[in-house]
Amino acid sequence: MNNLQKIGGVAALFEAVIYISAFIFFGAFWDYPVTADDAQKFIFLTNNQTILSIVNFTMYVAFGLFLAVLVIATHQRMKTKAPVLSQMASVFGIIWVGLVIASGMIANVGLGAVIDLSAKNAEQAMTLWVVINTIVEGLGGGNEVVGGLWVLLLSVVGLKVIELPKLLNCLGLFIGSVGILTIYPAEILTEIFGLGQILWFSWLGMTMLISPQS
Repeated sequence: MNNLQKIGGVAALFEAVIYISAFIFFGAFWDYPVTADDAQKFIFLTNNQTILSIVNFTMYVAFGLFLAVLVIATHQRMKTKAPVLSQMASVFGIIWVGLVIASGMIANVGLGAVIDLSAKNAEQAMTLWVVINTIVEGLGGGNEVVGGLWVLLLSVVGLKVIELPKLLNCLGLFIGSVGILTIYPAEILTEIFGLGQILWFSWLGMTMLISPQS
């Protein structure tokens, strides 16, 4: 049990690092030519396919794998004192894992398909690119409803069984609620959720490492 809690704590810290890395990459390094014509956009994507594929893999697939470990660890920590609520939270956690990993796979496969098609028909390729981005955003990029439900329910369980710091659980209630609100397509909500997750994952990870015994 203790080892699983420590592994879960490390996974939570990696989640925070991935969030921070994504914010830094897209905020400081990714210079997608939004106002350029389609041809220039595809030249940019072709030249940056490798780095974007690595970022997509890290943001989605690696994030999902670490999340799976964390979901299992938190369930093990809570299940004895609140079996039903813990199981319910874990269901949404595992669903989030699947959605996030699927988003990364679709993003990378779609990127390759779009670049190949752009050499033949730039207009069709741009249409496909928009569709792929919409799917990725809907599954796990811009819609955080499922993740919000997991964080919210896990925080409710934490308050009930007194397994995690009260302030951490209160933060989780807020962040989880914001995640659910991202069903409304407002970028500010997604950004609040993401920034809040950095703090929440970091705090949760440190707690699980310092106090692994449930």
